[in-house]
Amino acid sequence: MTDLTRRRLLQLMSTAPLAAGFVWTATEVVDAAERSRAVRQTGTPYTPQFFTAHEYATVVLLADLIIPADDRSGSASDAGVPEFIDFMMIDQPSRQIPVRGGLAWVDQECTSRFGQPFVKATDAERHQVLDEISGLEPARPDQSHGVAFFRAFRDLTATGFWTSKMGIDDLQFMGNTLVAEWKGCPPEALAKLGLDAE
Repeated sequence: MTDLTRRRLLQLMSTAPLAAGFVWTATEVVDAAERSRAVRQTGTPYTPQFFTAHEYATVVLLADLIIPADDRSGSASDAGVPEFIDFMMIDQPSRQIPVRGGLAWVDQECTSRFGQPFVKATDAERHQVLDEISGLEPARPDQSHGVAFFRAFRDLTATGFWTSKMGIDDLQFMGNTLVAEWKGCPPEALAKLGLDAE
């Protein structure tokens, strides 16, 4: 995608509505999460089935910038999010162009500004581009495709992370456990909500 022009990139991204490109069913999410877990359990390095090597490197980096490791859990890539995203793309041809176009947009933006693609840009350069399309500040009109892509990719990353074992542990999810006797909501939880135990 090194010869991709800005005009061609916008054409690619406009061929399918970006928001429609990221509507996932619960079945698709569960299936991709299960496949991602199975691959991680083998312990062998993952070879992307949809993304090119360069695109996959961008997916890994972008996902880790969205959910970095912290003192509570590992990063998005530690949780298998890039594999999850790759699996989501495999069986969804209508969603492939928006994702591929969005990754190309990020590369094109970095190349036009800094002379190198996203994965080779410095952290400061990457953050500059991502801060502008994160939706926290008003974006320039020419960045609308980047904003739409980033929001959708961020949602996909979050879905992949919080459906992984690491993400479920990070949420401290207590569901799906046997409760022999229900004694009601703990008084400290009710107090935090400003409710009376009676």
